[in-house]
Amino acid sequence: MTRDEKGLIFNIQKFSVHDGPGIRTTVFLKGCPLACAWCSNPESQRFTPELMVRGINCRLCGACVPACPQGAIRVSKKTGRIIDRQKCDLCLKCVDSCLYESLLRCGTSMTVSQVLAEVLQDRIFYNNSGGGVTLSGGEPLAQPDFTRELLAACKQEGLHTAIETAGIASWDEMASVLDFVDLVLFDVKHLDDKIHKKTTGVGNALILENLRKAAGLCQLWLRVPLISGFNDSTIHIQNVAKLGLEVKASKISLLPYHEGGKAKSLQQGMAYAFPEGRAPGEKHVEALRRLIEATGVPASVGN
Repeated sequence: MTRDEKGLIFNIQKFSVHDGPGIRTTVFLKGCPLACAWCSNPESQRFTPELMVRGINCRLCGACVPACPQGAIRVSKKTGRIIDRQKCDLCLKCVDSCLYESLLRCGTSMTVSQVLAEVLQDRIFYNNSGGGVTLSGGEPLAQPDFTRELLAACKQEGLHTAIETAGIASWDEMASVLDFVDLVLFDVKHLDDKIHKKTTGVGNALILENLRKAAGLCQLWLRVPLISGFNDSTIHIQNVAKLGLEVKASKISLLPYHEGGKAKSLQQGMAYAFPEGRAPGEKHVEALRRLIEATGVPASVGN
């Protein structure tokens, strides 16, 4: 095991209560093979660092203009700050020049040791709440060596470990990670392969195969990003419940759609990919939760 292995991280969120039991630190890894239109973390999809722009923080000081070697930034009181994304080569020198956190780097290379040091700062909260560390993304299995080494280091420290995953990896890669995982938060987006491929860019055959292979190796929670008119039909949720029974899932969580990815897409200089997205009504969500529990699988709305 080496703690010098590096991974690309875009956020370390402390005091998280939505990514597994207890109080947790969630480590978000950058890069994902899927391209879900509704992704709440669209900045997580690319496998390289990128520029995030928070225009509301800009004071029009102009320090970023000479810092950009490509001449991609213009600032004036009349037009505000304009960034030509076509010219930008993501050198991110403008980020270093910004005094007001208006230009931000999304994606930092960190070693296992560096991330572990952050995680261990809150060990007392894990111990008191039954929490631990969760690796999310992006897709943790897209950086299998780093994910495995970080989880192994966390287990050496006696921490409860979890990963949130769409299960999109070779089984050998996934199995090597599961050796150090207590809980898998397994995303189930849609059970129809064609619909899954249309909305995420990837079919679900490998995903479901890996889910079934993981059954019995560690605790499984299924998580459904619940979207009105997409995957919230009674029949679909009944089939998700059947799948939960098959893989002996300890819980199925329904996660109603929200527009958290909209502002982030704008910060990336991109149009929001899912303007038609809607959350199902509360009564419908509660009915689906009861439907799942009627099959014998515990269900929740949220974590």
